[in-house]
Amino acid sequence: MTQSQKLHPGARFPDITLPRLGGGTLTLAQPENGHDWRMIVIYRGKHCPICTRYLRELNDAVSDLNQLGVDLVAVSADPVEKVEEQMAQVQPAYAVGHDLTPDQMQTLGLYVSDPRSPQETDRPFAEPAIFVVNAEGNLQIVDIANAPFLRPDLKLLIGGIRFIRDPENNYPIRGTHL
Repeated sequence: MTQSQKLHPGARFPDITLPRLGGGTLTLAQPENGHDWRMIVIYRGKHCPICTRYLRELNDAVSDLNQLGVDLVAVSADPVEKVEEQMAQVQPAYAVGHDLTPDQMQTLGLYVSDPRSPQETDRPFAEPAIFVVNAEGNLQIVDIANAPFLRPDLKLLIGGIRFIRDPENNYPIRGTHL
């Protein structure tokens, strides 16, 4: 068993580029559409019904995130064919990346699981995580889980981002004491 290094709040987010659903590439920490922050949601894959539900919930969060200047992207280790099937059900209002490699998962400090059977999936996959990257390209918020049912409440997360982004609050990146 290999132990992965966890990313530290305040650290620069790694430079990772993935194939984008629909063509082209997606640089994870690079916000698009005029936004200056980015929220990166790592999901397990098509085999996970909890992921499909959460990905649908993200559709409802896009507008609030965008109003806060936060761009949203979701990524998994699934190949494009599985992502296309799952996203046909989700109809995402955000960018989706695919083919996250085990090396990239380790770089991100994700927990990685092996499939329980060939029916589940055919490759190691990342457990859920959310990274919020600020305008400087640094990690503002980090949430890394080792099980599919551990995910932040999106309303609470959006409220926290709203509080952080309000300059009157002068709220620092938390969890930086080493």
